[in-house]
Amino acid sequence: MLVEFFAAIVAAVAVAGLVLLAGKLGRMTGRWSLPKWVMPAAAGAAMLGFAIWNEYSWFPRTKAELSADMVVASAPEESMPYRPWTYLFPMVTRFIAVDRGAAAAGAEVFATNAYVVTRWGQTQQVPVAFDCARMTRADLVAGAGLAADGTLTGAEWLPPDAEDPLVRAACMGG
Repeated sequence: MLVEFFAAIVAAVAVAGLVLLAGKLGRMTGRWSLPKWVMPAAAGAAMLGFAIWNEYSWFPRTKAELSADMVVASAPEESMPYRPWTYLFPMVTRFIAVDRGAAAAGAEVFATNAYVVTRWGQTQQVPVAFDCARMTRADLVAGAGLAADGTLTGAEWLPPDAEDPLVRAACMGG
């Protein structure tokens, strides 16, 4: 977050420098003179523009950094009252990704991790078991586990749901 703050300041200073240069060139040639309010307004617009760009580009940038085994299962677009433009252009501020590395072996029943990634929060790792033949899953929390033979202990399989985004991502690659 601190890096993004400094980046916004740098954008503002860069735009203010360009406005200063344009004003100097205009006065030197005698063609125009910029009003005094243009520089702070341009710097503020640059900061706002950078902040909006940074928010909207967060998901594509973060998704591009995921390993090849990671598949995004769910990325809901959201609208927020304190960002009224999001009602026209919703943005992604969180997503869930599944590590398909364990599924690459072709096993019908396997355990892997789901990652809950949020824009301003810490990434959470949730162990999950999948049964691709039955299109179901079980969250492996509180000591639950999956044995090598596919036996689930300490948890229950959720009802089969082929539309579950986690099951689709883990078993069908998205």
